[in-house]
Amino acid sequence: MAGRPRPRQLAFVLPHAESLSRDDFLEGPANAAALSLIESWPEWPNRVMLLAGPEGCGKSHLATIWAEQAGARSISAHGLTAAAVPGALATGALVVEDINPHAFDELALFHLMNLAREDGAFVLMTARVPPAAIEIGLRDLQSRLRAVPVVTLMPPDDQLLRALIIKFCADRQMSIDETVVHFIATRTERSFAAARHAIERLDAESLRLGRPVTRALAAELLRNHD
Repeated sequence: MAGRPRPRQLAFVLPHAESLSRDDFLEGPANAAALSLIESWPEWPNRVMLLAGPEGCGKSHLATIWAEQAGARSISAHGLTAAAVPGALATGALVVEDINPHAFDELALFHLMNLAREDGAFVLMTARVPPAAIEIGLRDLQSRLRAVPVVTLMPPDDQLLRALIIKFCADRQMSIDETVVHFIATRTERSFAAARHAIERLDAESLRLGRPVTRALAAELLRNHD
């Protein structure tokens, strides 16, 4: 029927594997201290360490690199239970991911830190904010966490942001040229999460429209998002 808008074509968004090997970790001033910590193991200043930084900044990537080096198991903080603690520490090394306020069992984490100290185990924790910014009801745990040395990952500089955009595109097998990289880098928030989100949306829109990824498409997408 004339004048009726055409139906919006849907694009199937399939999962994309992101390589978490050491060779695929992008280095820069923002993450230099954290990478140095991982590469200095087992000569750590403390057997329990914490990586803090915003979403998507590379904490999990670094934790994966360290877990492979140390033979560590990995568990999310919200999935940790007191009963699981001995098994989690069985290899003498453990990654505890994503310690977020009100999203984990405080007694279980306290038990884990006590047992790790008794056994001399290594523990690498990750969180979006340092322990001082996490509201904790259990005072003994609060004291223990605040004593853990923290290495902070910072927002990316220009060079690292551009490299991240290229990597996110490569992970999704997207062909992209320098003009698109420059356009996205200068028109998105300077953060890991914003760069990843921009590439995800650009990929989905390219598939939906059946168009190549160009500067013009990126401009349309970002303009419509504003």
